[in-house]
Amino acid sequence: MQSLPIVGCSGHGRIRAAVLIQEYPGVNVTRTAGLLQERVQHIRVDAQDPAAEDIDFAAEIMKSGGLVAFPTETVYGLGAIAWEASAVDKIFRVKGRPPNDPLIVHIAAIDQLSAVAREIPDLACELGRHFWPGPLTLVLKKSARIPANLTAGLDTVAVRLPDHPVASALLKAVRAPIAAPSANRFSRPSPTTAQHVLDDLGDMVDLLLDAGPTTIGLESTIISLVGDSPQVLRPGGLSLEALRRFLPELGFSPHFLGEDEAALAPGSLLKHYSPRARLIVFQGGDDSAVRAAMRAEIAGNQNIGVMAGDADASAFSRLDVKIERLGKDDEGAANRLFAAMRALDQQGVDLIIARAPEKRGLGLAVWDRLLRAAEGSLVEV
Repeated sequence: MQSLPIVGCSGHGRIRAAVLIQEYPGVNVTRTAGLLQERVQHIRVDAQDPAAEDIDFAAEIMKSGGLVAFPTETVYGLGAIAWEASAVDKIFRVKGRPPNDPLIVHIAAIDQLSAVAREIPDLACELGRHFWPGPLTLVLKKSARIPANLTAGLDTVAVRLPDHPVASALLKAVRAPIAAPSANRFSRPSPTTAQHVLDDLGDMVDLLLDAGPTTIGLESTIISLVGDSPQVLRPGGLSLEALRRFLPELGFSPHFLGEDEAALAPGSLLKHYSPRARLIVFQGGDDSAVRAAMRAEIAGNQNIGVMAGDADASAFSRLDVKIERLGKDDEGAANRLFAAMRALDQQGVDLIIARAPEKRGLGLAVWDRLLRAAEGSLVEV
């Protein structure tokens, strides 16, 4: 197949007004440290209209090399200035993230792609104009300014433009791209509330901007545009069906890698998003057969938690189990999945059982997260 044509991006489509990336002014580190001592590290902000002084305070911390946890529409992110290798290294240390798992760079406007990537194909601009801001990440060839530790030594970089007023305001205030994986300990369920961030990272983060629960609840969909044809590397908050209406020939190539294998994109390792309890996932199209298999697993164990959609939950209501409902549809399951895992962990269960959804719409992303959270422990019924 022919290589994708290379152009520069211009114009905005759905994109908010451009904010040019430029060198940021120096920050008095001593003064910033003093502010941190005087103010609480956990600041509640309005999700739609965050106070400018709170955003400016967060930006000042990041410019001094600090880490700020902030909300996006997908999950909470742990952010640092993308240009700063030392700040990026802090992200890996705080999360306990292996160096072979690259980070995502967040930008404030599509015009900024040329600052973080090179040889940008026309398709990247078209996808950005159509789906940004939103839960879509593009893998492109990285610019020379992106530090090697951010990309796990690869020549590519993952980039997205988030759709959240707090994230947008922070990016504009910092006036630089932000490197931000999920704000949790590595391999744990992603954080969809500020409390989840505190539970995992505590005072290891310099500042937490709390805007309430995230709206989607799953990470972004990742598409690689490096190579002859575009491929989805990770399903996420933007469905494959929506993308294929725009790009019919889009491929789907998820990876399930071991801990020591180099990942092409975040979320590629087999063990990821895992609760502390053991998780077993049941899959099948016959409702009665799947529920019977799940009840048989419950009968053979003790201290059990169940994650179930509304249609399945009633089948377990009379059993001695703890139930976390995932809602009536795949959107509800996506929004509740990680919170449900954390809730069952807090209740001290030893085993969690769940049913895999059909692999369509957001169900594909939920299926992917369940499989990785269970480290591949899937029972076909």
